[in-house]
Amino acid sequence: MNNTQLYKDIQHTYAGLSPAEKKALKNATILITGACGFLGYYFLHFFRQTGRDLGVKKIIGLDNFMLGKPAWLHDFTDDSLFSIQTFDIISDAISAVPQAEEADFIIHMASIASPHFYRTYPIETLDANIWGLRRLFDFYSARSIKGFLFFSSSEVYGNPDPAFVPTAEDYCGHVSFTGPRACYDESKRLGETMCMLFAQQYAMPIGVARPFNNYGPGMKLHDKRVPADFALAVTEGRDLEILSDGAPTRTFCYVADAVAGYLKILLHGTYDYFNIGIETPEISIRTLAEIYAKAGQSLLKYKGSVRYAASADRHYLTDNPQRRCPDITKAKNILGYNPTITVEEGVTRFLQFICESDKI
Repeated sequence: MNNTQLYKDIQHTYAGLSPAEKKALKNATILITGACGFLGYYFLHFFRQTGRDLGVKKIIGLDNFMLGKPAWLHDFTDDSLFSIQTFDIISDAISAVPQAEEADFIIHMASIASPHFYRTYPIETLDANIWGLRRLFDFYSARSIKGFLFFSSSEVYGNPDPAFVPTAEDYCGHVSFTGPRACYDESKRLGETMCMLFAQQYAMPIGVARPFNNYGPGMKLHDKRVPADFALAVTEGRDLEILSDGAPTRTFCYVADAVAGYLKILLHGTYDYFNIGIETPEISIRTLAEIYAKAGQSLLKYKGSVRYAASADRHYLTDNPQRRCPDITKAKNILGYNPTITVEEGVTRFLQFICESDKI
């Protein structure tokens, strides 16, 4: 692997898995939808680096490439461990995918996650989370699988009451079902209901992940989410532009920590749902910009400053959560999930990865 930062990150993820979790992947066929997005990038590179040591049999990656086919995918063309196929989870038949019926584990993350793009393609976003998930359940409910991972979102909590921050899994949310984010938020919520029902009806080993603000290798710099916007500005030497008052707060979980958590849910083997993120520090967008500026100065001699502007998109801040911070006690106690990469370290790692990369 040419990117030394990505190599180190994957080693961190690998070290976060227990011996039993690693053993569970031996001889496994894993089907991944949305395989070429942000998290798909990291999953595919994780298995490219570790899959043979783990004894993985096959990785089937499916993506419709609606937002473009990434250049990095060429690296997987001649790797016999992988079968990457153009596939639309909304309309195409799973039964037509070679070896799909042999899958032991299914990871369903075929959904647009960037607010800019899911508001551009709202019906496609809804369909992937609802009808795409239903297609997978209809195909695999009668088969003997070992794990099914559905990527929900921390957006199921909407804009939480401050009394429920940090937010635990039993908080029911404060979500607008007719606002500009509803296509994403509500389809994730209905997807979770579907997971519960199919787990009850068919005893399927379904795990639900609720990600909290992931960032890092694999995130496209034109993704339009804040960590990508700031990374792009630093690498281009532009000022860091904040399209709000900078006051909303988040915790930011580096992808190397997050994917360890997702794999733990996949391998848990029974129905449950978990927050995956990091509990501290909860920082403002302004503070995040300052962290990017400082890391950029160290790595790239960055000389830009932080400034404020207004988005041309009149709905940019509509229903934007003011706080987002997870309570991850459940994942810690049940899964042994233990994120350790601070936001300062993570931003430095992300920028270092970009410096070494020419394919994102």
